[in-house]
Amino acid sequence: MIGIGAKIEHPNFGEGVIFGREGDFYRIYFKELGEKEIGVEYDGYEVLEASKGDSPQPDVSDIIEAIDHVFDEKLSVLTSYLDPEPIQIGEKWLGGVMILSPAESDLQAKEIPIETFFHKIVMVRDRLRVLEQQINSDEKLDDIDKVKLQQYITRIYGSLTTFNVLFKYKEDSFSGEKK
Repeated sequence: MIGIGAKIEHPNFGEGVIFGREGDFYRIYFKELGEKEIGVEYDGYEVLEASKGDSPQPDVSDIIEAIDHVFDEKLSVLTSYLDPEPIQIGEKWLGGVMILSPAESDLQAKEIPIETFFHKIVMVRDRLRVLEQQINSDEKLDDIDKVKLQQYITRIYGSLTTFNVLFKYKEDSFSGEKK
């Protein structure tokens, strides 16, 4: 059965796992290429492992591998533009997990590796820096508009200072408005 969770072999893209569906397209993670969308009607691939059950779930190891691939790819692009070295997480957090527990006891808790969460925080910070650069170099904005937008970004940095505890080096962390 083809569907979410199925492992396939595409003639051009290699081995992949279907991890989502949006309309007429499957979202497929390919080990060598990353994420691709392929039409549901396409039948040019071989099913290596069928989807399981009515509510199939992809193999967790495939999801982790896909996430690691995407993080590595995106983080390397961002850090090559912004920083000569990747931002490091504090050593005491390495191997740790965040546990998100819902208030309802019949719902399952979610564990997220702290390194995964940290990389997302770093990506937010890096994207804010790019946004700042774009605002400052925009020729259509006048200086007053640039200052207003910069103040919003500074407030966002301030809201993110909670996560400074994760950074290995203080100079990599967030700082908000100085009062």
